[in-house]
Amino acid sequence: MTTTTTNETAVKEFRTSFKTRVLYSLSSLGVATPVEAVSGIIAFYIVDVMNLPATWFAVFWFFYTIYNAINNPLLGFLSDRTRSRWGRRLPYILFGGLPYGVAFALLFTAPFDGRENPVGLLVYFGLAIVAWEGIYTAIATGYYGLLPEMFPGYRERTDVAAKMNIFQTIALVLGAALPPMLASLLGWAGMATVLAVISVIAIYVGYPAMFEQPALKTDTGFPFGTALKATFLNRSYLTAAGAQAMRFFATGMLQTGILFYLKYSLKVDEGLATVILGIAFVVAMLSLYPWRNWVANRLDSRRTLMIANAVMILGIVPMGFSPNIIFTYITAVVVGIGLGGLVLIGDVIITEVVDEDEVKTGHQRAGMYFGMSGFLITLSGLLVSSVFGLMMPAFGYDTMLEVQPATVELGFRLFLTVPTSLGFLLAIFLLWLYPLHGERLAHIQAALKVKRGEQ
Repeated sequence: MTTTTTNETAVKEFRTSFKTRVLYSLSSLGVATPVEAVSGIIAFYIVDVMNLPATWFAVFWFFYTIYNAINNPLLGFLSDRTRSRWGRRLPYILFGGLPYGVAFALLFTAPFDGRENPVGLLVYFGLAIVAWEGIYTAIATGYYGLLPEMFPGYRERTDVAAKMNIFQTIALVLGAALPPMLASLLGWAGMATVLAVISVIAIYVGYPAMFEQPALKTDTGFPFGTALKATFLNRSYLTAAGAQAMRFFATGMLQTGILFYLKYSLKVDEGLATVILGIAFVVAMLSLYPWRNWVANRLDSRRTLMIANAVMILGIVPMGFSPNIIFTYITAVVVGIGLGGLVLIGDVIITEVVDEDEVKTGHQRAGMYFGMSGFLITLSGLLVSSVFGLMMPAFGYDTMLEVQPATVELGFRLFLTVPTSLGFLLAIFLLWLYPLHGERLAHIQAALKVKRGEQ
């Protein structure tokens, strides 16, 4: 009797095989590795290595971020309305994987130096990153749009999310922690080529496990204006995606500032960022299933994310007072624990919004919602570059100087901790306003089962 009950529970909890969940999750390694590298080291590479003036970078990044933000909902909407022999989501992954890797490698092969030809450097970099980001958005929208479709239940989604984020944590190590060390061994172009090859392999090894629900392959939703209105009038979406945007603002500040912080505040080799980020990412990976089993599956996505954001603050604030690298290693452990909760549930909470919208509108519009989430998350990058462009020159940071002034030490301590903590606090506030929990969430889940004819 016990065995039968256990087997029935497993069937209800998991509608897909272990192999399907692992292979789908593996592709997240390929999708995430280049974007983590761009998020974590592109500013350091272009500004400090290639010597593009910091204000030039900040101004360019402002306009680039606007482009990046706009193309997310457009490609998400296009994904929802795509009709092909492969389906709505799959063709973007199938035909985008190889160009995605090539475009990433080109970002780190700039033939110009900012001190001799800043215009040439800016033009090359601008064209390369615009091409790369467009391909990334198309692939990511298709990939994450499959998540609520392939895995309908909360516990199955948290299981897949844990597996995805194990691979994404590896992507964080590969894309954000290892590049300084790889670049010292292979050069920046060699580093990018290695990561591009890993990315392409992971995407295509996982691709065969992906599928779409037959009933949704021809679900084209409704016109763009109507879709946009329905999205922005959804309180569940606005609060969940807003919290995600603030989380990405905070982690973006951390990733952007860590190399500068080590070099100018702690006065150690910036290559030690590999150790610090590696500690945080490994701890995050090890904490994924504890977060799932002990927190997420006992509470809900909302409360889990609130706790995770609070833990991040506990890890970040002490960095501003760190007297040495050993102390910073300790704070990285706390940051890693908080990061584990953030990466586990970040996508899961958006799938709940997609489910609610499907019940309300009758259409499954995962592409639009993940695209719009990308829109808000991208705007958070605009905040990061704006804070960098305004804050660091105020503390005297100037790429044209061979030796930076002493005030830069305090500047990068503040840059790493104050805006970052404010971002996490705003995320907690928005999650407190998130309405899709408790009885309301249970009602949505029951209505969705009826709509899809499930038992």
